Amino acid sequence: MTVLITGIGLLTTLGENAPQTWQRYLQGDTGLQPKGLPTGTVGVIGTTTQPLETILSQTVAEALADAGLAAPLVDGGVVVGSSRSFQAQWEAWLCTGEPSLPLNYWLERLPAAVSQQVAQQAGIVGPVLNPTAACATGIWAIAQGAMLIQQGQCEVVLAGAVESPLSPLTFAGFQRLGVLASERVAPFDRDRHGLGLAAGGAILVLESERHSRSRQVQPYGAIAGVGLTADAEQIAAPSLRQEGAIAAIQKALHQSQCTPAEIDYIHSHGTGTRLNDAAEAAWIQKLFGFHTPVTSSKGAVGHTLGAAGAIATALSCLSLKDQHIPPCVGCQHPAFDLDIVLKARAAHLRRILCCSYGFGGQNAVLVLAAP
Repeated sequence: MTVLITGIGLLTTLGENAPQTWQRYLQGDTGLQPKGLPTGTVGVIGTTTQPLETILSQTVAEALADAGLAAPLVDGGVVVGSSRSFQAQWEAWLCTGEPSLPLNYWLERLPAAVSQQVAQQAGIVGPVLNPTAACATGIWAIAQGAMLIQQGQCEVVLAGAVESPLSPLTFAGFQRLGVLASERVAPFDRDRHGLGLAAGGAILVLESERHSRSRQVQPYGAIAGVGLTADAEQIAAPSLRQEGAIAAIQKALHQSQCTPAEIDYIHSHGTGTRLNDAAEAAWIQKLFGFHTPVTSSKGAVGHTLGAAGAIATALSCLSLKDQHIPPCVGCQHPAFDLDIVLKARAAHLRRILCCSYGFGGQNAVLVLAAP
């Protein structure tokens, strides 16, 4: 069964909605702000980091409106996750020494409450899932949403991920790993020094082809293939063998019935760290060679952890609509023998490979196809 993407809700450091983010991204803008150590370069939305429930509310509302849908979607489903969930708010609460808000406030901010809030806002009483797969969460959620439709559980699913990770504990962990950029975030650049944490989120409306046709809507694209694997090797570093990532890509290509040569560009994970970019470049070179264009959005919108794959998927859908490959913002001097996209370029786009990798060896890959 074909699963189509018919609506996008997007909130990033570049814009409060999908059109704003897309236009600034094509121009090569960045929403990251150098802050200096210990927090390094960070990405906020507006002047402060938005609470997670605000990001959820805005992206769900935009996605529904973009798809021409309205609550209640009684028979729909929800698959929306987060890596950090409401951690920042719990940290702030613990620092005050005493709870000043009603107990229900905190019960509504348990980790699983991310998808629950989406269900409440959209009036959904079908399956409600709340995946957590580190930085692969966003693509995991979209893949699970597509599976619900393919299994006949739902005709419509809201899928994606949100993140508001700018908290002392999160900063401390990434600082200890030594992967925070003090200035420019530069994926695949020879002078890359690390990532920039950022807030953001993306919610997609997934529909069966039958349901979409009944409403006569024009989809952004279709989920043609999915690859989900785990390395079962290291907790916080890419696999030295690279077998898991390669297997995920091969599974997605096999499902989509296409070859590496038929992928028009790769929206990579591209964090800007020494290890990730080198590992990802190695398996791209092995499977695709030099001639497939490669980009990363993390120099533009930052690394939103669990939401990164959902945001990358949303941006890839906009690529299919606009027929442009966005730039790998921040990269000036590529360190690898790859076709890194330094400036936005027009292209005939039919298939895009979108990749995410996360702590614990999580690998998640989608092939998106033009409708």
